[in-house]
Amino acid sequence: MTKPPKAYWIANVTVTDPDAYQGYQAIAPDAFRKFGARFLARGEAETLEGQDWQRRVIIEFDSMEAARACYASEEYRAARAKRAGACEADIALIEGLGAV
Repeated sequence: MTKPPKAYWIANVTVTDPDAYQGYQAIAPDAFRKFGARFLARGEAETLEGQDWQRRVIIEFDSMEAARACYASEEYRAARAKRAGACEADIALIEGLGAV
């Protein structure tokens, strides 16, 4: 039986209210831990094309199912409520290539 391919959560974020954003940062890690997420990259990035964002984040999950479950979880919904109005963000999930 083959394992499902990994999945990656890619977030582009510009913080507009650092004090309010701290509320998100305080509780979001609980959701990521619960679903086995691993941070692969996080921080400032150089934009070569497209919209310029302050921060980029790449988080690995064991499967697309786990990534979706994390995003839909009660823990992450609470974190998203804390970041509302504190940042501009684009978040996408992408399936990995699997065994190549």
